[in-house]
Amino acid sequence: MTNSYEDRVLRVLDHIHDNPAGDLSLDALADVAAMSRFHWHRVFRAMTGETCAQAVRRIRLHRAAGWLLQSDRSPEQIAADVGYPNPRSFARAFSEAYGVSPAAYRRTGHPTPAHPQFRTGEYPMHPVTTRTEPARRMIGLAHKGAYMEIGKSFESFAAMCEARQLWPNVGAGLAIYLDNPDAVPEADLRSFAGAEYRGPDVPDGMEERHIPGGKTAVLTYKGPYSGIHAAYHSLFGNWLPSSGEEPADRPCYEIYLNNPRDTAPEALLTEICLPLK
Repeated sequence: MTNSYEDRVLRVLDHIHDNPAGDLSLDALADVAAMSRFHWHRVFRAMTGETCAQAVRRIRLHRAAGWLLQSDRSPEQIAADVGYPNPRSFARAFSEAYGVSPAAYRRTGHPTPAHPQFRTGEYPMHPVTTRTEPARRMIGLAHKGAYMEIGKSFESFAAMCEARQLWPNVGAGLAIYLDNPDAVPEADLRSFAGAEYRGPDVPDGMEERHIPGGKTAVLTYKGPYSGIHAAYHSLFGNWLPSSGEEPADRPCYEIYLNNPRDTAPEALLTEICLPLK
């Protein structure tokens, strides 16, 4: 199954090379990969060391550099041929990547960036199991912005539970992460902070979410929450390509097995859950 994921990455890279002026949006590349939009970008980043957007930019500019040296096309035509909406944005991107303007590059020439190498196996290993998870009903608060700041929403959720004496009906802490932080601007990231809930009605000021049950890959991470992002790279770069499994088209979620209020950071336990088909 390892080759299946490598084949997807190679297919997407070939598509970018062959269609530099085409629709190379994240969703379009997920379609080329024939993989869930929720998880494709993480797989690509984990296996290549680049986000899809970085790869598109690099390959477009690589193609432009070749045409500048090996053709008589104008910079304006090259800009259009590699998918830039106007010569000014192309010149700015090219100068940032190559250190010189397109015209100066055509006069002098420079080496082009190398093809990325697969990174499978270069991330710290964490234990991963496959199990059937139950469906979960949760309550909590929507959060928008940096995922590392979701603690603010958890603090508000906990205060509301305390004030309303909801704890007898509250279970394990949960968070759903709806966007990929490698692909979505930090300010636009969407998540949901809360916990399982056994009460009859959704408390005022909170929202309800349902997490479907089913086959799930569960990575157990031990350590401070600041290291969780790297653990995702391990899940998608180490475990998934060799697992023989296919992600479902649903977001990852996290289960918090202990409480940071009474647990040392290095002893915190988090289960990162990847729904599978």
